[in-house]
Order: sequence, then C-alpha cells, then structure tokens
Amino acid sequence: MTSYTKYSVHDFIALVAPIVIRVHREGGRLFPSVRIAQSWHETGGNVPSWNNLGGYKVGSGKPTPYWDGSSVNTATKEVYGGVTVNTRANWRAYKSIYHFYKDQDLLFDLSRYARVRAAKTPEEQCRMLQACGYATDPKYADKLIAVIRTYGLIKYDEEANAMTAEERKQFDALQEEVTALRKQLETLVKLHHMPCPDWARPAIEAAQRTIGPDGNPIVIEADNGSYDFYRIISVMHRAGLIK
Repeated sequence: MTSYTKYSVHDFIALVAPIVIRVHREGGRLFPSVRIAQSWHETGGNVPSWNNLGGYKVGSGKPTPYWDGSSVNTATKEVYGGVTVNTRANWRAYKSIYHFYKDQDLLFDLSRYARVRAAKTPEEQCRMLQACGYATDPKYADKLIAVIRTYGLIKYDEEANAMTAEERKQFDALQEEVTALRKQLETLVKLHHMPCPDWARPAIEAAQRTIGPDGNPIVIEADNGSYDFYRIISVMHRAGLIK
C-alpha cells in the first residue's frame, strides 16, 4: 500500500538537508542545493512511503547495494514533444531517503551524466541534468534554479563543505605539527648554511690561502658552510694541516 506524508517546504528542507549533507560528504554527485531543490520539485513536500524523492524509475531493474529491487506503480505525467501525457510508471522503493540518494548517485556515475558531475556551479548542474535527459520537462532546469533561489539553498552547499568540529580539531592539530616542523627545518637550515663564526675565522682564512693539489684554495667562500664544516676546518688548522 502506498502513502504520503505532507511537509511544508521548511519542514521538508529540515528533513532532507542533514541527509543530503551527509551524502555529499561521502562523495555525493550533486550540489546539496541542487539535490534539495530536485527533491522538493519532484515531491512538492509529499514524501512517499517508499522514500523515492527524485522520480527514479525501476529502469533496468537490477538491484544495487542501496536498492533491493522493490518497486511501486503509480500514476504520473510525462512531457513528449511539448505535450503532457498522463501515464503510469514503476518507481524504485527504498528503505530510507538516505538509500535513495546513494542509489541515485550510482545513476549519476554513468557516463551519460558526465556533464552533471563536471558542473562547477549549482545552476550549471541544473542545466546539465536537463541536458542529459534526467527529466522530460523542458523547463526542468529553470524550475530547480528557481527553488534554489527562492529558499536560499546555496547555504547548504557552504555547510556541506565546512569542517565539522572533529575535522577542525584535526586540522588545527596538523597546523601545529606543520608549524613545529617548519621551525625544525629553519633550525637545520641555519646549522647547515650559516655565516662563518668568529672562532672559525682564522682557520677559514688560512684555508683560503692554502692551495690544494688541484691548484685551487682549499676553501673559497667563507660563509654559508655548516657547523660541522667550520669545526672540521678549525681542527685541521690546529693540527697544522692548514697553514
């Protein structure tokens, strides 16, 4: 037996928005604003007991991880060549709204909907849904865009992309770790590339005057050496190896 639960637009959005945001964070294929608008447009707030909010038909009938093959048959309308036709259709039935959205994303993974996935803005994605043939209504994209604008649904795109409290905590911890590593790196750079210290200056100057087997001074530049470099030259100088 089929039944519907009627929601006002605000109660409907409150119902589906948390689910839409969860699905988006799990890799959802639609902008949250587009998904909410589509769900409202398809149902008008009449949520069916079979939880199909997008007019998703049985199609091939092959079960998926989110759809067990259940279906319902109801009256509907289709637009062909600008003519509205009353007909009936078999719709996929789901255990929950979450299952519907996840199964719908499997549909959007098909090559047919590549332009939907590639859309950079909610408006472009609405256009691509129509262009890829998701609905037969020639004004489908305009209607979705109107819903997005009327109810300010863009804010759900921003919320879905915002960090959760736990993600913020992890991010801050990583930032602190990066800062500590940067300080360590700066210290290492200073140790390995430093001006000649005063205590090593006599040894470096002696090395600059001493000609090696290749005909060049043992040391050419006085600065930008490492601490160990200056220490070794100083030991050689004190041992009389550099005069």
